[in-house]
Parts: sequence; structure tokens; C-alpha cells
Amino acid sequence: MSDNLQTPPATPPLAATPLATSVAAGPAASALPAAAAAPAPLPAPGAASAPQAATVGANPLALIALICSLLVPLAGIICGHIALAQIKRDGRPGRGLAIAALAIGYALTVLWLIIMSVSLVITFAAAGY
Repeated sequence: MSDNLQTPPATPPLAATPLATSVAAGPAASALPAAAAAPAPLPAPGAASAPQAATVGANPLALIALICSLLVPLAGIICGHIALAQIKRDGRPGRGLAIAALAIGYALTVLWLIIMSVSLVITFAAAGY
């Protein structure tokens, strides 16, 4: 019976196995390339990121000038000239809106002056002056 009891073969310590060596050495010792072993670190939540491209719309005063030129032409003319000056200085889009506001404002002002002049002539002619 003592012959049937054999001592098991000696196993090497855990540190000597290849798996334990690669785990203990870290990702640098693994067979994977360094880029595939670890993903790129994420930026901190409060860290500044790359600036995003801001969407730049038309000059707001140009749009206001267009609306005002339909309702109160003199206000549209004033806002249109201010908007053109801002657009020239800043380079923002909206030049077409400002020019349209000026054209409508001036046209409606001239139309108003013609209507008032004709109505005054008719009024004075009817009164006998």
C-alpha cells in the first residue's frame, strides 16, 4: 500500500508561471500593444475642452430693423444703419437683412410723404385756398 501512495510532483510557485508573470508585470508585459491595452483617458469633468464651433446667426439688429421698417419706417431706417455699422465692424452675416430694412423703410417713408402731400393739396383745394 505504501507503493500506491506516491507524492505528487512538485509544482512551481505561483510567481514562476507565465500567466502570473504577465499579470504581475502589468499591461506592458502582455502580448497586446499598448494602445489596445488601455483606452485613452477621459478628461476631468471640470476640465476645459476644445472650443466648439459656435453657430453665428445674422445680426439681431438687422432682423429688428426689417420688422420695424414695416411697422414704423423711421425706426427701421435708424436700426438698419446701426446694424450695417455693426456688421461692417464685426463681420457677422445679416448685411442683406439690413439693406432690405433700409430699402423698405425709405420706400415707405417716401410713400408716406407723397400721400401726405397729395392729401394736403386736395384738402386745401377743396377748402378754396
